[in-house]
Amino acid sequence: MNDPRLNELLKWGVQNSESSRNDPNAPAAPSNLTPDVLAALLGGPSDADLMRESMRSITSDEISLENKLVAFDNFEQLVEQIDNANNMVALGLWEPLLKQLDSEEAELRSMAAWCVSTAVQNNVKAQEKLLDNKAVPTLMRLAIEDPDKTVRKKAINALSSVTRNFQPGLDAAVESLPEQFKVDRKLDAGNMDDVDVVIQRLRDESANKA
Repeated sequence: MNDPRLNELLKWGVQNSESSRNDPNAPAAPSNLTPDVLAALLGGPSDADLMRESMRSITSDEISLENKLVAFDNFEQLVEQIDNANNMVALGLWEPLLKQLDSEEAELRSMAAWCVSTAVQNNVKAQEKLLDNKAVPTLMRLAIEDPDKTVRKKAINALSSVTRNFQPGLDAAVESLPEQFKVDRKLDAGNMDDVDVVIQRLRDESANKA
């Protein structure tokens, strides 16, 4: 899809989202008018269209890094909605998103980890999909080894989101831990102190790096 109206709407939405959030006088949108309802009424792009277009920009060789980051910011806001996060499977967006975890650009790795964290937080379907894509070891590698502090932080946040109250995610994280971080007992994903046995160790390790 290469609809100029969609491109302009995507650009406008990202440029104005931050100012709208910070403006206490900005009018609140009616609760019964979801983006998809508005799209149907006005003939504009749906959230699915916007998600696809955002990912197209993120993965394009012809888009500048600055504009990729704009598209990533828009994508992250979209997957805050659980229905949009779950729709990533049908739209085929998990694979291109996770590929960005290996980007040469630290900012893209960071944004990819941030989007993962947002999509899987308190969302079992998305947590399961992350495990299906075997992304936990990649996030663990970024959390421990990435030279960029922001990337490490976002990767740790993503691991936190996929391990809290989701036992398979915590088990996968424990299995991916380097030997020096291994724990000698079974951890319970429903126990936040148990989860923090892993997450806090990662945060401490990251803080000790330059």
